[in-house]
Amino acid sequence: MFPLQHLVETPIINYHFQDMSKDYRDNKKKEQVQQAYIYLVKTPSSNDLTVCASESVFYPGTYVVSPTRYGLDMGIVVGSAASLSQQSSYCPGCKSCKGACHFEPSKNPDDDADLAVSGYVQDDNVMVETDGQCLNMGPVPVFEIRSERPETIVPDDPEIDERGIWDSEYKEPQMVEVDGDVEWISHMATPEEIRRYTENKEEEKEAIKICREKIAKRNLDMKLVTAHFLLCEPKVLFFFTAEDRVDFRDLVKDLVSVFRMRIELRQIGVRDESRVLGGLAVCGRDFCCHCVSDKLKPVTIKMAKEQNLSLNSMKISGPCGRLLCCLSYEYDFYMEEKQAYPAEGSRIKIGGDLFKVTEINILSHKMTVSGPEGRQFQIPRDELSYNFDSARWEVSQQFQEEFLSN
Repeated sequence: MFPLQHLVETPIINYHFQDMSKDYRDNKKKEQVQQAYIYLVKTPSSNDLTVCASESVFYPGTYVVSPTRYGLDMGIVVGSAASLSQQSSYCPGCKSCKGACHFEPSKNPDDDADLAVSGYVQDDNVMVETDGQCLNMGPVPVFEIRSERPETIVPDDPEIDERGIWDSEYKEPQMVEVDGDVEWISHMATPEEIRRYTENKEEEKEAIKICREKIAKRNLDMKLVTAHFLLCEPKVLFFFTAEDRVDFRDLVKDLVSVFRMRIELRQIGVRDESRVLGGLAVCGRDFCCHCVSDKLKPVTIKMAKEQNLSLNSMKISGPCGRLLCCLSYEYDFYMEEKQAYPAEGSRIKIGGDLFKVTEINILSHKMTVSGPEGRQFQIPRDELSYNFDSARWEVSQQFQEEFLSN
């Protein structure tokens, strides 16, 4: 005969044992999965790009529930590893265009007849129809690009081969071996989750208004950037910028009393603000940090100097007040090309006189030097060579003879 204590505790012990067994089986299943599809998933709320794995096939534009730095949230599949890597690496002198989007949506309405959720674009907004309801999912994502039909393309340069952009088809996802730590897509978003995501987008506007009123009431020196309701848990994220550290404990209490859920306030920098909100840069295109990459790489004034750009802060700074992200794009190229020239400020001997290197133009492949009596002229890169025996740069004899004869 068992004691009463055992009879009472046994169900509780079994319940925990079953939970632990389920978690163990789920983890063991992921450990045993050696192959999976790899996707690039974009999180609209924070504009983050995440590489995720899944055992299911997804196509670009599919709404999925994927892990983020803040928890499970709505994401959009940008593409698979197979489609994003189908373009071969660039070869010097190649004139073939390398596009990122090589597919178009289906032109046949019958292809979407069996879909539980269908979507279309109206007035630059993505409209989703599900269960007889029409939901507005917001503006068309910036990474969705529609290509024109091949017959409408009129190349400006007949030497450029544009066939690589217009006649390529989307490449089906392919399974690859997965090892190490990788984020896994939870599942494809259900119609109910899409509806809740749409409702959260509307509630975020009201949340921003309420939070700004509370900030003004507390007289806090902070600027609210945006707010976001997580999809899979009751939590609200408020992103703000501030020059100094802010004590927002009282503000959190005020917000908890209003929303009755978990509140997180996260301080971000001015560059992160531009990355999340987006906008037009001085070049007339979207911010690089918003539409090209979600990684904020360090940019220094040295990069502008090496590229012979104006050091006027108004010309090399973006709307965020920081140096332009694009300054780092060609920096490595300039540093590599300058290996074929003497350093600026060094001196080189030509016809018995010493000339000072005043400027190096990477684009024209010429070097400007100045000598006695203010003489200045340019030397092509092909006329320069480095003498390892004497450890100095020299100008070809043929160029020196032509220079001395003039």
